[in-house]
Amino acid sequence: MRYRDVGVLEHDRLRATPGVTLIVRLRGKAAYLVGMNGEVLHEWHFPLVPGNQVYLMENGNLLWSGEPEDKSPYNGEAQSRFEGGEGPPLRGGRGGVLREIDWDGNVLWEHVNWDQHHDCRRLANGNTVYLGWEVMPDTAAKQVLGGQPDTEFNGLIYGDYLHEVTPDGEVVWEWHAHSDMDLERYPMCARCFRNEFAHANACSPLPNGDVMISFRRLNLIAIIDRETKQFRWEHRDDSWGHQHDCQMLDNGNILLFANGIHGGENPFSRVIELNPETRETVWAYKGSPPYTFFSPHISGAQRLSSGNTLICEGQWGRVFEVTPENDIVWEYISPFFDPNPGGGGHTNMMFRAYRYAVDSPEIRNRVSL
Repeated sequence: MRYRDVGVLEHDRLRATPGVTLIVRLRGKAAYLVGMNGEVLHEWHFPLVPGNQVYLMENGNLLWSGEPEDKSPYNGEAQSRFEGGEGPPLRGGRGGVLREIDWDGNVLWEHVNWDQHHDCRRLANGNTVYLGWEVMPDTAAKQVLGGQPDTEFNGLIYGDYLHEVTPDGEVVWEWHAHSDMDLERYPMCARCFRNEFAHANACSPLPNGDVMISFRRLNLIAIIDRETKQFRWEHRDDSWGHQHDCQMLDNGNILLFANGIHGGENPFSRVIELNPETRETVWAYKGSPPYTFFSPHISGAQRLSSGNTLICEGQWGRVFEVTPENDIVWEYISPFFDPNPGGGGHTNMMFRAYRYAVDSPEIRNRVSL
C-alpha cells in the first residue's frame, strides 16, 4: 500500500506486457494514455466529468459517458438531483451523455438519455448498448426483498434497464429488471439501501448477442438471453462483496473484480476467474496480506494477451499488472487528483483502466514507447 507515492513504482521489463494504459480521472475532465514509464503520450479533455465508462474502441475512437453538471448538495446516502429535476435522483455511476470522440477530441456521435449510468458498449453492428435507471412500478417495487427498511427514495425504488440504440438513437432492443426478472428470487443485501434495486454496474456484450450483467447489490452475475430476455446463466456469491466489471474471456471463463465489502470483519478485494460450467474459481489475485488490496467500489480487471492481468484498484487510483503466479510486474499510482465530491480533500479515483498494444486497432501506432 504505497498510495502516497505516484507514478510508476514497479516495472519488470522482461515480464510486463508492453503497451499504453488509459487512465481516466473519475472526478476530473480528462483522460490520458500513459506509457510503461508513466509518461503521458496523449490526452483528451472533456466538458463534463465521466459517467464512469470511457474506453477506446477498435475504430480508434473513445466511447465516453459524461455526467451532466449538478449543483445540488451531495450527502452520505449518495442521493442528489439534476438541476431542473431531470434524471433519476441517484448519484453513484450517473451518466446521461454518451459520445464518440476521435483522437483529436472531436465529437463524432452523441446520444443523450438522463437515465444512463455506469456502463455503455459499442456493438459490432454499430449500435450502442447501455444501462439506465427507471422508477419501478408499485407492483414490482412491492416484490423487492431485502435491503435496509425505509430507505426508499421518497417511497420509490429505482430499477435498471438496458437499451440498445442505433446511431440515430432509435431503441431497437430493451430489457427491464422490473418486468424481465422474477424479483422475489433476488433479495438485496441486507446492508444496502432500498432506493435502488440491484444496482447494475456492467453490461458486457457477448458475440452471440446476449449480454452479461453485474448486479452489485445482489452479488449476482447473469447472462441475459437476447431473444427470451431471461437469464440463461446466473451465479450469486455473497463472498464477492458487491462485484464490478464482469467479462467473458477467450477461454470461456469469466473475469470479475470482487470488491469485498459487507462481508467479514477484515474486508479485502480479489480478482477472480470463474469457470461458468463448474462455478469454481480457477484463478484469483488478492493482496499479501489480503488487506493491502482493497477497493470497496468501482474498479476492474483486464486479461492481457500475455496471460497477465491488469488490475484497477479504483478507490486509490492504482493500476498494476500481475502474472498468473500473482507476481506484480508493473505498478502505477495516478498522479491526477481532483476535489472529492463527498468532501475530505482530493481523490485520484478511476472507474477502470485499459492496456492497449501500440500496434492495436485502438492505438494504430499513433504513439510510440
